[in-house]
Order: sequence, then structure tokens, then C-alpha cells
Amino acid sequence: MSFLFGKADSSASKSGSDMATQNNIQIRTPEEAVARIAYLASDVIVSVQPSLGQDSAFSSHLKRYASRKDQGLVAKTQDSVPEIQSVRYNNDPLLSVFAPIRSGRLTTVTTTSTILLPSIAHLYKLANYPVVIHVSLYPAHFPDYSAITAIRNSGWTFIQSESLQEAQDMAMTAHALAVRSGKGVIHFFDPSSCSHDKPIAAEDTASFRELLNLDDVRRYQASSVSESGIYADDGRVVVASDRPERRPSAAANDLADSTILGAASKISSSEGSEKSSQRSNSSAPPSVSSATTIETAPSLVTSEDIYKYVTAIWAQLKAATGRGYNAFEWSGPATAEKAIFVFGSDAGLFAEALDAAKPDDIYAKAGLITVRLYRPWLGSKLTEAIPKSVKRIAVLEQISRKTTKWGPLLIDVLTSVKSGFGGVETVVGHQLGYISPDTIQQALRGIFQNLASDKPLQNLEVGKTSGPENVKSLTLEQPKLETAYTKILDQLFGNRVYIANALNSNNAGVSSTIAASPEFGFGSLLARKEHRQRFVKQVKQAASTGSFVTESPVNWLAKWAASAEDAQKAGEIADDVIARLETDGSSVARGLLSSKGLFRKESLWLVGSDAWAYDLGNSGVHHVLASGENVNMLIIDSTPYSERAAADAERRKKDIGLYAMNFGNAYVASTAVYSSYTQVLQAMIEADQFNGPSIVLAYLPYFGEQDSPLTVLQETKKAVDLGYWPLYRWNPENENKGEPNFSLDSERVKNELKEFLARENKLTQLMRREPVFAASLSQDFGTEVRAQQKRKARDAYNQLLEGLFGAPLTILFASDNGNAQSLAKRLGTRGRARGLKTIVMAMEDYPVEDLPKEENIVLITSTAGQGEFPQNGKPFWDAIKDNTDLDLASVNYSVFGLGDKHYWPRKEDRVYYNKPAKDLDKLLANFGGKRLAEVGLGDDQDPDGYQTGYALWEPKIWQALGVANVEGLPEEPPPVTNEDIKLASNYLRGTIVEGLNDTSTGAISASDQQLTKFHGTYMQDDRDVRDERKAQGLEPAYSFMIRCRLPGGVSTPQQWIQMDDISTSLGNETMKLTTRQTFQFHGVVKGKLKPAMRAINRALMTTIAACGDVNRNVMCSSLPTQSQYHKQVWSCAKKISDHLLPSTTAYHEIWLTDDNNEKTQVAGNALQDFEPLYGPTYLPRKFKVTIAIPPHNDTDVYAHDIGLIAIKGEGGHLEGFNVLAGGGMGATHNNKKTYPQTGRMMGFVKADEIHIACEKIMLVQRDHGDRKNRKHARLKYTIDDMGVDVFRSKVEALWGKSFEPERPFHFKSNIDTFGWQKDETGMNHFTFFIENGRIENTADFQMKTGLREIAKVHKGEFRLTGNQHLILSNVADEDLPQMKELLKKYKLDNVQFSGLRLSSSACVAFPTCGLAMAESERYLPQLITKLEGCLEENGLGKESIVMRMTGCPNGCARPWLAEVAFVGKAYGAYNMYLGGGYHGQRLNKLYRASIKEDEILAIMKPLLKRYALEREEGEHFGDFCIRAGIIAATKGGQDFHENTGEEEFDDE
Repeated sequence: MSFLFGKADSSASKSGSDMATQNNIQIRTPEEAVARIAYLASDVIVSVQPSLGQDSAFSSHLKRYASRKDQGLVAKTQDSVPEIQSVRYNNDPLLSVFAPIRSGRLTTVTTTSTILLPSIAHLYKLANYPVVIHVSLYPAHFPDYSAITAIRNSGWTFIQSESLQEAQDMAMTAHALAVRSGKGVIHFFDPSSCSHDKPIAAEDTASFRELLNLDDVRRYQASSVSESGIYADDGRVVVASDRPERRPSAAANDLADSTILGAASKISSSEGSEKSSQRSNSSAPPSVSSATTIETAPSLVTSEDIYKYVTAIWAQLKAATGRGYNAFEWSGPATAEKAIFVFGSDAGLFAEALDAAKPDDIYAKAGLITVRLYRPWLGSKLTEAIPKSVKRIAVLEQISRKTTKWGPLLIDVLTSVKSGFGGVETVVGHQLGYISPDTIQQALRGIFQNLASDKPLQNLEVGKTSGPENVKSLTLEQPKLETAYTKILDQLFGNRVYIANALNSNNAGVSSTIAASPEFGFGSLLARKEHRQRFVKQVKQAASTGSFVTESPVNWLAKWAASAEDAQKAGEIADDVIARLETDGSSVARGLLSSKGLFRKESLWLVGSDAWAYDLGNSGVHHVLASGENVNMLIIDSTPYSERAAADAERRKKDIGLYAMNFGNAYVASTAVYSSYTQVLQAMIEADQFNGPSIVLAYLPYFGEQDSPLTVLQETKKAVDLGYWPLYRWNPENENKGEPNFSLDSERVKNELKEFLARENKLTQLMRREPVFAASLSQDFGTEVRAQQKRKARDAYNQLLEGLFGAPLTILFASDNGNAQSLAKRLGTRGRARGLKTIVMAMEDYPVEDLPKEENIVLITSTAGQGEFPQNGKPFWDAIKDNTDLDLASVNYSVFGLGDKHYWPRKEDRVYYNKPAKDLDKLLANFGGKRLAEVGLGDDQDPDGYQTGYALWEPKIWQALGVANVEGLPEEPPPVTNEDIKLASNYLRGTIVEGLNDTSTGAISASDQQLTKFHGTYMQDDRDVRDERKAQGLEPAYSFMIRCRLPGGVSTPQQWIQMDDISTSLGNETMKLTTRQTFQFHGVVKGKLKPAMRAINRALMTTIAACGDVNRNVMCSSLPTQSQYHKQVWSCAKKISDHLLPSTTAYHEIWLTDDNNEKTQVAGNALQDFEPLYGPTYLPRKFKVTIAIPPHNDTDVYAHDIGLIAIKGEGGHLEGFNVLAGGGMGATHNNKKTYPQTGRMMGFVKADEIHIACEKIMLVQRDHGDRKNRKHARLKYTIDDMGVDVFRSKVEALWGKSFEPERPFHFKSNIDTFGWQKDETGMNHFTFFIENGRIENTADFQMKTGLREIAKVHKGEFRLTGNQHLILSNVADEDLPQMKELLKKYKLDNVQFSGLRLSSSACVAFPTCGLAMAESERYLPQLITKLEGCLEENGLGKESIVMRMTGCPNGCARPWLAEVAFVGKAYGAYNMYLGGGYHGQRLNKLYRASIKEDEILAIMKPLLKRYALEREEGEHFGDFCIRAGIIAATKGGQDFHENTGEEEFDDE
């Protein structure tokens, strides 16, 4: 009896496909079979998934095909592949269908049945488009078919498959039918019914291609429907075709698949399709032919047309495969008198049981009916399929959610058999439950006994009402990243917050999907409000009746009732009221206490997604706004900035904020937690306080739910910085206070918001109030404007050159770091001196259409990224690389490139060396250009860097242009050096004041950038948004880093609070604790730079000499266990710092004057305007001093220009210091002339003379350090060049004293000890773990807030450590409980991390450090997380291994002393170093060069395992690496590049 294909052997199926290699492919699941067909027959596939990070049963296959670039059958071009759009199932996925299907792209949806009913409105609108929806019925193993019956009248065609082979065939049928009929087709199936099917062969793509009829496909793809609203009827109707079905020719079948696909992709029909989309227009006149004959309009597609198309498709399918299908399938004897009609799971189970029936079984000789074409329902075809002998039919419907007394299929069957010419007398409906093979016979007996009775019962349940319990149900899960905002709600409002549509809420009788919907949530909120209003009335009544045992509740209840709607006051009174009621104990009191939570006014919230932004008039947003209810909406938008264009184009997202502001009655805020945490807090508090609807838009962009916070941060910064997601707050109640309604919290707004503000007459006010924003608010950047700018610039150059004689020379440059630009400008100057008409401009500013008109052109480009053009060269390259029209036959050209041959040490990467220059040279030659000179290549590895190659190339240019031997050329001034800048600066003044006052730019001049370092600040730009800003014609997002001078890292609690204030109000809301024990602020814009400096000075701190060519912040071991001794040593650090401070008054003149130019200096007076120690040119390079207190080398004493090792005398007091000189971390990749170095021992100096000894060492460096080559200017090179003994003698000669012999000492480690410790005086100290020194608040960890709260009550001090951590110091025993409570409250007491994490350190690197080549601070924690599993497996979880990471080789986190270090080489690539000393006493050595994460993990995991197995007792990781022969020991800096594990470059 079994009619189900695939239940039997399907080996007769043909195979062969265009998709990858199809030989012997075995398809095992219906979802795979369907996914393959959908991929072949679609331009766009909307893949509905449980979450973006979790594949569906379809999507894993679809993504695999797409990743292989497998081609489909319907692609318009031979190399295009279907577009896979992944959409969360609760994010209104059918919205994604409208745009592509209306633009002529065949669109398919793969989904479970859960989305169908919520999408009913879309289904009606999409029914007249050739959309195919493949539906896997849900829940698994026992699906609910009411998801199908509920939408049966939506106008779609419905086809059912019941086996693996049928799933493949019906999928092909669905796509062919959609194309032929022009109507939507839903193909549904229960995947569990195929779980025991044998694997089938892949589809026969040649046959499928013929089924699809590519002529019809091309006609549809050439059409499009004009734009209309999703909820508006666009008037599309589908008309029937009388054209005969196309049959393939024999010749076509003889062609290879690829030939057919190639030919089919070129088909383009100019004739109008007879089934084309037509606009219904009642006023349009009938079309008239040339013979004036009135033509009848084509008829609409009818049910009979659908049947005609589908039977023709099945006929083709049968001819190709031998498998036949019918609208209704009959299985059983032709003489059967009874039958069952099964609409549910596994009809095959019933078929097998009927086949196996014994002669005496009541169901023997019975038949089985199933439906293949469910809609349109063709009753006549049903009566044709049922033998005339059948008298009684039992209809079994697997429908869990019944909405009518009679099942929909029962009504269909009754209507059909009663109106047909059959012999059916009785039809009985049953509700089909879960039936297993063990209970099938019992179920059939019950069914047929009821069917045989004189008065059969209707609606009997057959089987269990629920399926197997072990089936995992599809549940709504909030993406983990999005919990950031709901956590903030919890933190702000605690138990007062109520999220109506929160996931996992306890809503009796309501499914989790419905309970999480906005509609349910809004209704729930209204009910919640009404419930509290009833409670308030109840309280007032109780207060007035006074039925209490005691008197006190009455007064308190009356007091509370008067403030019930004031959240703050009601909350303050609530505890007192509750206490009185509990004491009273009366029945009235107990009644009120049963709802005691309502004494606090709840903060009511509704959480939604950006799905609400597509048709606002029909969304939950509109309903809330229209209601005017005091309800808060948190709407999370997760669209990444990088995908904004595609997302907006596909789904027409609208601005909810603008919509709400135009409504006029709502509070609106636009926030982004990864941009401004403080603004999120402020917005949520204001929304809660606003009496009316509040909309808080929350940006949280991610591509997948497993994205790292770094990805979210980078996308957020782009969106906010460029105005795509402006941060603002709109509060209509502010008018009553005389305050502006609109507050802009970010610096740029998008055009739509700008237009709204202008319409509200707010823009002008805003620009007046905030002049700094004026330019950003009033400018528009577009491609046309950019093109005009280029043309004007070129024309201006031409005018300037009109009066010059000589050959023209155009010089274009593409430069990242300024070197290529400098070369271009210098070449231009020299060209003009030779009489040439010279133009110099960036490649991006050059009008490409002028290229063929050039006579002579020179192009100079540096190399960015992985052999890419710099940002200002990309537009030029993109414009010419694929250009087929350029003819440069009359153009002379030459190219010079700047690169680094050894930046790419691996052979496979060497193609990237100077790739832009080589590609440009080749392309211009292909366009017919004639070379002035062969391409020149500058290499950073040459003796003079790129200048070596340039010096050979430039003369060839002058030779080719005939101007090589020009006499009387002016002498060129030498390049300006740092020494020149310092000398001309008038003791560090320069033009800093003028630069600060220049509001036309966020930057300062290059020379001032060097000088401001001496004042403790660096100019930086945000590299996360650099490319995007460049693309929009904006200057980089300039800001400044400020570093404080904090000797020994000791801060008072008041200073901590002041630093916290500065970071919040003037910086980027975070602080960095540096590896030099001080505070560092980032993101300070130029206009806030002076206020920040003044605020630091008010805190009795300074920033002078925190950077620059001077002695910088003096470090000192934190040593919490010996406070008295620490105080003595720290006083020496302070003394050295003060003694070596620059004396210029420039700092006070520039930073510490008020608006009237009056000095408001707080931290001391500078008396001299000259430098007795430094002189006018200061030091050759930076100078660093540190003090370590044995046995803790927690300041890396060997890594500094001067390292002082404190020596304790007999009384336990400080006696003096062993002095090390010549340590230093800076180096340059691939340059063996640069290297890190450890300090060399000078000898011992007594404590009272140490500041003088330090001075004399610094002065010898001042006088003998290299001032010509900054890469060779540090003290370490001076000593290495001079020799230790010679250097020591020069210091002693200048000092007039000799160093004493060094004293013995011993170091144990260079890491911090975490947790609580007690010192010798009985005071307590707690060392916090501050990962990489970053103090910030996140939704999960309120670190910054917690430390501020501690500082408010702390009576001791804070100590910053050299490892970027923090010590809460000098806590008395009586204050210990309060401190521990605060630590616990803010989760600051957690130091239970892996030993590797506790021993790690990283520099800032991206996005602010201009020198960074790779991530560091933002990446190291992720890398450690990926290693911690391996550590635990090998018993190394608590083992301290010193790991450090820096973004470049300058060594800010002192990586060269770590046991294992990663130093950035390129974005995502690092050099790996091993073998550093655990005590910080030995440099490490290069082990592997330019490796990425997968290689790092592949090296580290086996190495850690080996260490765990082979280490000796007490042996540290660095020592093990040397003993085991993994890496050679580094004996000193000059040995650093010898015997490395891998050569960093190969001199081939």
C-alpha cells in the first residue's frame, strides 16, 4: 500500500548537479533536500533562524553552498550566487521578502511554522508574487497542523510532502509552480516523519531546469513593481497563461549542465509576459488593437489553472524520475468501503498498519487518503480519487489549537463528498494526537469501531495530547549581547522595574512567544497600571475606615496615598508603611500586605526590537504613543553600521525617534551603551520620571550573537561618530522649566534629525548654544559635492600655473603616515625649481577623467594593511582598476612605492611588499602609458629606509623630462627635526595657544604635537572610525590623551573622585591606570583640553613631563605589607620626581590661566623661564626612573633608564639604592640596530644622595645621547656605545663621587598579590584586579561607580601599581566591614581569575594609539579566555605565567620581559616571544613571527601541556622554555636578535 516515495528504495533517481561536486551525494534530511532546491531556484533566500548565532536545519546547508560560491539555476549572470539573508524568527522575517520580490528577484523563505500566524498580514499581500515558503512543521516529533489550517484562506497554494523523497520532489514542484502561476506557494512537511527514511540521491538539475522554465524566470526577473507600503495593497494581480508548456529539445538535453546554465543565463525576452504583473485600474480604458477590435482582459489565475500547472509539472517529473503525484493520494483496495483521511504526522505509519492488517481486523481492507495539494482545495479531485465503494470516512486532523467545533479538514471533506457524485454516506471527525508504533493498532481499532457504529461520535481524541517529553522546544531567547540594557534597568530601578514582555515570565495559559510580543506586553502594562490604581483606592479606603488594631497605619497610609504617584516619595515611605502594617496584624493590614510590592511605584517597561521600525503606523510604538499612557519602551536596534545601507534598502527602516518626537507627547532618547554609558543611565532615569509615553532607542549592533564586545564597540563608534546613530534626549516637559527640549549628546546628527530640528526652530538655537557642533550640524557630504571639490581644486591649480613655462608634471600621492605625501611635496618643489608646471595632490582629490589628458604624471604611494592602498588612494584605484575606457597612449608616467620588504617574512606573503605601487605601474602600462622610469621601490630595511630607493629613482625622472642638469637650483632647507622644534619652541611654548584657539579643526600643528607631549598630552585620532570619516570627507576624529604625573602612584580618595569626574565630563567616561602608575584619560577633544588640565591641577596634580624628552613619572613599588618602609621609599620617588622636573613657566601660561588670561595656579609656582637641568633642547629622548622594593620587582626595575633597587638597613629602615642604568623597551620590527635592553649595575648610592645621582646620570645622557637618530637616542644605546665602565666614570666625574659596591638583594616575582593583606601596623590593604588598567562601567560590571563609592568613604589612600592594578590602602579594622560590603556590592572583591589572567598586561593600542599595528588591550582578554580551558585541563589554572601584549614594538606594557609576549606586527598578526624571566630580570626572544590567533593557539596549547608534564619543582614557564630547548636565553639587549626561534625576515 505504501505510496510514500522514499519509504521504499529510491535508487532509480537520477543524480548530477551544478552544485559543487555531486557524485555520490547522499541526502539524509528533508531540510537538506529542500535547502538544495531552494538554493538552485532563488535569487534571495530569507533564512529564518532561532537566532543569528544558531543555525536552523536549513541554514547550515544554505550557508555551506554560499560559502563555496555554488551557482544556482536562475542567476542572471554566470558568476552570481544566491543571497542568503539570515533573520531571527521573532523579528518579523517576511518583511524581508517585499523588497527583493518586488524588484524582480525570485525569493524563497525557509522557516518553521512558528512564524506563519504572526505573519498573516504579510501573507495576504505576498500571495500574488512567486514567493516560495518551505515550512518545517513545529513542534518537532508532534507538530501542530493548525499553523497551516489557520492561514489556508490567505490566497497561497499549499503543497504537502510526507517523506524525504517527496520533500525533494515537492520542493521542485513548489518553485516550478510559483514561477508558472505567478502566485506564492507554501510547501510544508513534518521532518520527523522522514527520520527513518533511507538517504536519497541529489536532484537531477537538468530535469529541474526544465521544470522551472527559464523563459518565465527571466521574464519575471526583468519586471519590477513600483514601491508601495507594506500594509498598502499594491494592486498586483496574477493572470492565467494559455501558452503551451515549453518542452526541451533533444539537442538541449545533449548539452552539459554548465552549457545549459550559461545559455539560460543569457536569455532575455523582450516580449511582455502573458502572466505579467498588472495594475488594477477601474478607470483605465480597454486596450484597442490596430483593427479597433476590443480585446478581452486576460483572466485571473483560478484553482483550475493551478491544478493544470501542477499536474503538468508532475507529468514532467514522472517522465524524468518515474515518480507520480496527485492532488489527493489514495492507498488501498479499489473495493474498500471504509477509509481514513490523515492530515498529520507520519501517514506512513497508518499505511503500514493497514497493509499489515489481519483478515479479522476491523480495519482490514480499508483505504488511506492524504492530501498533496491542500490549497486550492479541489473537492472534485477528492471524489475522483476515492473509490465509489467507500461509504464511511474517518478524518484525522492533528490540530492542537482548535478554534471551531468542527475541524477545518472535516468541513472541507464534508463539503466535497456531499456535493460530489460518490457513495460516501458518513464522515466522522477525530482529533489526532501523538501515536507511536506501539499504539497504532489500538488507535485504528478505536477509530474504525466508532466509524462502524450507527451513531458515531464526533471529535474523539485519538492518541496522546502531547508528544515525546524529551523533545527540545523552540523557545525565545534574548540575545546575550542585548541583555546589557535590561541589566542597566535592573541596576537603576531594582525590584521597582517591571518588564511586561520579559522572557520566561510566568503567564498562565499563554505561550512564551505570545507573552514576549509587544501587543501582549502593552496590554499587560495597562492591566498592571489598573491593578495598582485599584490598590491605591484600597489603601485610601483602608485609611479612611480605620479598621486597624493600632493607630499608626492610618497616618502612614494617608501620607503614602498622597504621594502614591511620585515614585521617589512613595518608595521612601513604603518601608515605614509596611513595617506598621506588619506590626498591626489586622485582617485589613494582612490584605494590604498581600500586595506590598505595589507600595512602590513600578517603573513599567516594554522591550522591543528594530522590527518595530518598518511600518510604524501598525507597530506597538504607534499604539503606545497614541494611548498617551505612562509607559516606557526600550527599543533595541542591532543593525551594524557596516550593514546599514543594505538593511535600510531591504526593509525600509524608519526613524522611531523622529516619529515619536513628531507625535509631540513623548519623551525620546537615542542611546548607545558602548558609546556613552552615562547617557544611557541619564536617559532611563528621565524616561522613568516622564509622565507619559517614553521611547528609549538603544543601539547594540552585532552581526551574530557570538560577536565579541570589541566588534560591537567598533560598530557603535562608527555609527555614533558619523551621525548614523546620534545620541540625544528630547523632553517636552523641559519647556515648562524654560529649558530646551532637545539635548544633543553626540557631536553629529543625521540629516533627517537635522531637518526635524530646523522645522521645530531648534537648530539655530542649538547651533548658537553649541557653536562647536555648528559645522557638523550644517554640513552635508555627498558624492556630487566631492566631485565638485575635486574639479575646483584642479582648476585652481591650472590657473596658478598659467604663467609658468616648461613641461607639465602632475604628482599624485597616497599616504597613510605622511611619508609619501612629504616625498610628493618635495618632488613638486624640486620640479618647480626646474621650471616644470608642477601640480601635487592626493589621489582621492584627482578627477580620474583627466588622466588621459596628462602629459607627465608621477604617482607615489605607501603600502597599507595587507598590501592595500592607503585610504586617500583607494577611490583613485577603485576608479581605474576595472576601467575599460582609459587610453593613456599619450601619457608618460612613473610610480614610486614605499614599503617594508621584511614586513612580510613568509614567502606566501611577499606579494604584498609594495603591492600598490607594483599594481599601479602594471595597470598604467596596460592602459598604454609610457614609463618615464621603471617603478621605484623604497624599502624601510635599506640603510636610509625608503630614501635609499628614492635617491636612485628621482634622478631618472629629471633625466626623462630633460631637466637633470639645471644650474642655479636653490639650496633645500634640511628637514625639521625634533631638536629644531624644541630649540625654536621658547621653552615648550611653540604655537600651542594659537592652536588651541583655532576652532576650524580638532587638531593642532605637527610641531605643537611634539611639544604638547612635554605638557603631558598626545594628540590622537579614533582609528575605529578613521576610514569611515575619510570616506565622508571629514577630518579624523581628533582627540587628546592626557597623562598625569603621579610619583609612586599614590592618590588620595578625593583625587580619585576628581579624576573620575574628569573622565566622565571631559573624557570618554573611562580611565586608564598605566604601566607607569598614573592616570591616563582618552577622548578629550581640543575644546575640553584646557578645562581638563585645570581640573587636574585643582586636584593638586600636574601633567607636566608626563611625556616628552624629559624625566617622566617616577615609579615606586606599591608594597602593601610594609607601609612604613613604603612611605620612606615613596618619599625618595617624590624627591627625584620634583628634582628632575622641568622649570619652564610655559605650562602655567598655557594651561592654568582663566578666560581673562589670569593664572589660577594651584599646585605650585614656577619661578624661572629657563632650564638649568635640561637646557633649551631638553633630552635626546624620553627618560624613565623606577624604584623596586625587593622581593617584589612589580615595577620592572630592569626596564628603565634608571632602575633603583631599595636596600633595607639593619633597623628596617631605608639605607639606599642599588642603581641600574640603561634599561629600555623601545624597538623597531625588523631593525636589528634597535633592541630592548636591561639596566646595567652602576653600584650603590645612599638614600639622601639618590636624587643627585639620578640627575648626573641624566645629564651625561643629555650631553652624550644621540640627537640625530631618535631610534638610537635612548640611554641604553649611549651606554652600549660608550661601554658601562666609561659611562660610569663620566657620571662619577660629573658627580664628584663614586658609586659604592652593590648590596645583595633578591627578587621573587614581578606581579601583584591580590586580595586582602595586613601590614606591620595592623592596617588592611586590598589589591583589585583591574584588567589592563581600564576603569569603566559596563552593564555587567559597575567598576567605575563602585570605586567612586568606595573613594567617598575611604580614609586611607589608593596606590596604583606598575602592573595596571589598584590597591585600596590603609583601611582600619573598624572600617573593614563597610569596605567589604561595598566590594561585594559592586563585585570588586572578585580576584578568582586564572593565574595567567592575573599576570597579564596590555597597552592601549587601538583605537587611540597612532603607533599601534594591532589590537592589544581589547584583544588580550579574549585570547586568554581561549587559553584558559587548556590551562584547567593541564592543572595550570592558578599557575602564574607572565603574559603581555602590545600593539607595536615600542614596548609600553614592557613585553620584552614577559615569559610569553605578543607584539603587534599587523592587524590580527603578532610576533611571539618566549623565555623572559619571571622576576623581570631576563629579556625574552622571538619564537615565531607574524602569527595569527589560530597559530597562537596551535602553539600555546601543546606548549602549556608540555610545561605541565615536564616542568621541574618551582620552575617558571620562561625558565622551562629555555631549559627544554624551545628558545635560547637572551643574555642582554645586544643578544636579543641572535639565535631566535624564527628569522623575522629573509635577506633574499
